[in-house]
Amino acid sequence: MNTPQADRWLPGKLVVLALAMFGFGFLLVPLYQVFCDITGIGQRTGVPTADVVVEQPSDRTVTVEFVATLNQYAPWEFRPAVQSMEVQLGKLYDTTYFAQNLTEQTLIGRAVPSVAPGTASKYFKKTECFCFTEQEFAGDEGRDMGLVFSVDPALPSHIDRLTLSYTFFADRTEVAQANSST
Repeated sequence: MNTPQADRWLPGKLVVLALAMFGFGFLLVPLYQVFCDITGIGQRTGVPTADVVVEQPSDRTVTVEFVATLNQYAPWEFRPAVQSMEVQLGKLYDTTYFAQNLTEQTLIGRAVPSVAPGTASKYFKKTECFCFTEQEFAGDEGRDMGLVFSVDPALPSHIDRLTLSYTFFADRTEVAQANSST
């Protein structure tokens, strides 16, 4: 049994293993970004930003459906102003979503967008959107929140219908406070 010999190399092996794990953890962020760029996955993460849209209308039209979803137990009313629109590719359109705080307390809401089919998400361009920032609502306050968008004329020809869905979340801390007071 060579126990003293094996024990002598163990600290060095552990240091090398720790450095390897640190290096792998450090490389995960750029590897994830490369993976997302290749596959198109992960476009809904991070902070939404406004797209630059140059109006170049085409003759082609598609139907855009608008969907509103609430997080479970969220004390809100949330709905699109219209259920769908026929839009000309390359042209700017605007619509609104209505949200109302159903509590007596101030709440902060966040909207997370999603476009279906997923392959069409890169062709749906938002220039102004309530999803870009947190929305603060006083107790019982309700208001229309604006959305300005365009669908890129480069949208694949087999796609004739897009669904823009927003899930509206309340800040967890604020929801817990609101639920405990009712």
